[in-house]
Amino acid sequence: MTQKLLNTIAEHPSLVKYIDMPLQHASAPVLKRMKRGASGDIFLRLIERVRRTIPGVAIRTSMIVGFPGETAEDFETLCQFVQAAQFDRMGVFTYSDEDSSRSFHLDGKVDGRTIHNRKRRLLAIQRKISKARNKKLVGQEVSILVEGPSKETDLLWEGRMPTQAPEIDGVTLINDYEGAEPRTGEMRRLRITEAHDYDVLGTLLPPVESSFDAAALMRTNGLVSISAGV
Repeated sequence: MTQKLLNTIAEHPSLVKYIDMPLQHASAPVLKRMKRGASGDIFLRLIERVRRTIPGVAIRTSMIVGFPGETAEDFETLCQFVQAAQFDRMGVFTYSDEDSSRSFHLDGKVDGRTIHNRKRRLLAIQRKISKARNKKLVGQEVSILVEGPSKETDLLWEGRMPTQAPEIDGVTLINDYEGAEPRTGEMRRLRITEAHDYDVLGTLLPPVESSFDAAALMRTNGLVSISAGV
């Protein structure tokens, strides 16, 4: 990930401040077996540089637990890394053997129960991080794309902040509005009033005329996905 790319994202308002970097793991031995290289310390320096360059950026990653050869020590390294990195969003996947993959022939396979327990623990760590980061948003006003009535209940509407990717991240729930009723596809400001593990909830503010079609950008998912290479 070059500094020029980060500067470009920071300098252009039309680019969503959201970076998806699938790091997969943080233990150097596991990353080596994955043929990925690097280490948690290298990744932390990269994350610090991203946040320093792009204020307000949301960083998402994905991790794999139970890769062949992953020891209890390797997993502890991963947990400590996730705690230090404080990702905005994180997905956790469990390793499963595929006879067409190179990892199929590796030794040191991890049993299924251990893999399941490791996934639960890592998700629990991230859940606390996510809720703490969402709590910091309470009281703030943010721009959202109104997507329509909530899929969960007719009492709420649903939208997304620029830092919430569709389908994989949490959502912004609307339980009240000021001014005009919400309309699907419009951009509105919202005052965040509650924080949950992955979602936030708030009051939609009166619409403001704007010549910039930010909604079109968010509908096309103007997100940046970065490989784990550094």
